[in-house]
Amino acid sequence: MNKAMRGAAVLCLVVACAVAVPVGAQVQSLESEQARISYMVGMDVGQSIEPVGEDVDYAALERAIRNAFDGGEPLLSEQETAGTAQALMQRVALRGGQTPPGMPPGAPPPEVDRAKVGLMVGADIGRSLQPIKDELDLAVVLQGLRTRIEGGQLLLDATQADALRQTFSDRVQQRMQAEAAQAGERNRTEGEAFLARNREEAGVQTTPSGLQYRVIRQGSGRRPVPSDRVRVHYQGALLDGSVFDSSYERARPAEFGLNQVIPGWTEGVALMPIGSKFRFWIPSGLGYGTRGTEGIPPNSTLVFDVELLDVL
Repeated sequence: MNKAMRGAAVLCLVVACAVAVPVGAQVQSLESEQARISYMVGMDVGQSIEPVGEDVDYAALERAIRNAFDGGEPLLSEQETAGTAQALMQRVALRGGQTPPGMPPGAPPPEVDRAKVGLMVGADIGRSLQPIKDELDLAVVLQGLRTRIEGGQLLLDATQADALRQTFSDRVQQRMQAEAAQAGERNRTEGEAFLARNREEAGVQTTPSGLQYRVIRQGSGRRPVPSDRVRVHYQGALLDGSVFDSSYERARPAEFGLNQVIPGWTEGVALMPIGSKFRFWIPSGLGYGTRGTEGIPPNSTLVFDVELLDVL
């Protein structure tokens, strides 16, 4: 799913990654729209985290959420996270009357560090709420979350929460669509300007479709046709140098039908004799276009280094 178009999915992420935290001064009414939305989000998050609520240190949870909002480094190591997650899943299974794999019947639940649980769950919550953090009052989110977990008297009933959820989801979706459109237009303009400059560089050739390429190493084998299957090594990047895919990193060449990839690849690789290495600059219209794809924003001009190893 396109990252910039996750609008309605934001609420699903919120519900999937929740937790609870103590709040200092408890609000008794929800007078502003931001407070009502924040409380609704907290209720949803609290409902989803309820199975582990008793294992959470709320202060650690809040700390981790704020750290994620600020873009900080993880507060737990990967090893600590893995160990905490395993123990937590075992405790939840035992509370549900199930014996986790590898544990003998009647075994007591493993101990967990509640602060580490709070840091682990809070990090997930913070990451999921980060795209909408400016829409929320975190203190109110945490109050709704904890009230839901602890079975307290909620300030919103189910009908009110449903209406707020729909309104908020629609608004977030519209905002993210507008942001995606703006980003796409910016990418299109920057890409066109780059390609106009790049075509004047020494060794750069431009095809009638607008594809640009430079021969890094000329091979001597036969050239593939679109119906062929090829074996290649490649790296794909955006104009800013961000690598989004690389067979080199996987240490394994890729194989695919030449007519099963983006048009820029189909056209470009067909220009390569076996043994060649080319660099391609692919306009967005020959790439992923206005929709983009995972890791590639809309209207992105793409840069690929490709080695044609064989035609299969």
